[in-house]
Parts: sequence; C-alpha cells; structure tokens
Amino acid sequence: MKGKGDAFSCRAMLAAPAVLAFASTDACAKEGGAAMTGSRVLVAYFTRSGNTRVIAETLHRELGCGLFEIRPARPYPEDYEQHVAQATRERDSGFEPALAAKIENLADCRALYLGFPIWGETVPPPIRSFLKVHDLRGRTIRPFITHGGYGIGNAASVLESHAPAARIETPFVMEADQERRTLNQVRSWLGQLKG
Repeated sequence: MKGKGDAFSCRAMLAAPAVLAFASTDACAKEGGAAMTGSRVLVAYFTRSGNTRVIAETLHRELGCGLFEIRPARPYPEDYEQHVAQATRERDSGFEPALAAKIENLADCRALYLGFPIWGETVPPPIRSFLKVHDLRGRTIRPFITHGGYGIGNAASVLESHAPAARIETPFVMEADQERRTLNQVRSWLGQLKG
C-alpha cells in the first residue's frame, strides 16, 4: 500500500522530464552547477492536492530560484466535495479571498513562474487575488497549469485581464486529476458492493 509520500514521489518522477524541458528555456538555467541569471526569478504556486506543488518544487530546485506558496487566509475545507462546492460559489460570485501572505520585494523579480490547477474551467480565486495584490507591470509570467482533463478553460483571458501590463508566455499544461478519479473509482466500487 502506498503512502502519501509515495504518491508525490511517483508524481515527481512522471512530471520531471516535462518540467525540465519547460524550465530549460529560462535565463536562470543552470550551467556547470552555477545559476546564471541576468534578473531575479521566482516560482509562485497554488495547489490543492499537491500536483502543482510537485512542478513548483522541481522548478525551484532546477532554477535555483525563490519559492512562494499562495495560500488563502482562510483555508479551504479538507473534504474534496466541500472544497469544490465552496470554490464553485466563489467562482460564480467573483469572490477573491484574502491571502495569508504577500510576496515582499517583488520589485526585484523580473520573471515569475506562476502555477495553479484549473477549477471549474477557470483560474482558482486565490490566483485572482494574488494577481490583484501584486504589481506585475513589466514582468514576464510563465504559467504552469494542471487540470483534470477538461483543459485550461478561460485561464489565459483571466491572466491577461488580471495582469494586463505583464508579458504572459505560453503556459506549460499538464493533466493531473488523480483525486477526482480516485473518488469516482471508490464510489463505483462501493456501488458494486451495494448491489
């Protein structure tokens, strides 16, 4: 039986080749063990199940850059279905939650790797909040996005509308829907047992 750590290890191994290809285009790519950079780079991410964290931590290690986890001031419910219900209400109402912390000295950052999952075919509310409270004028945003099989929805237009003066590059996109699939498989199994 695999533990939580095993699941993250498997995800890390599966995601690493694709992430490294994505990361190697950055000016902060490593050469001879030393980070070469003409500007400061930061990886900021929001995650629920840990899929986006695996990518963020891989970028952080490979680029030798800063790492910042975006968290709402009031955490979402641990229960998956309650979490989805709250996120849906927030999405539908346009709610942008307060964040637990902001990035200090963002003025020094020239390139921002921004990671998040797709929720309800759009950007999660904490990402909207993050973009609203940080001045990203003149910065390059390199999105990395995970989704559950339905694509990135309107994420590109949300990024453009919430960071209009930033240069937004083509995102790295990866399907990663283990949590929902697990839930559905368990329900299917239980349904068979009841019959």
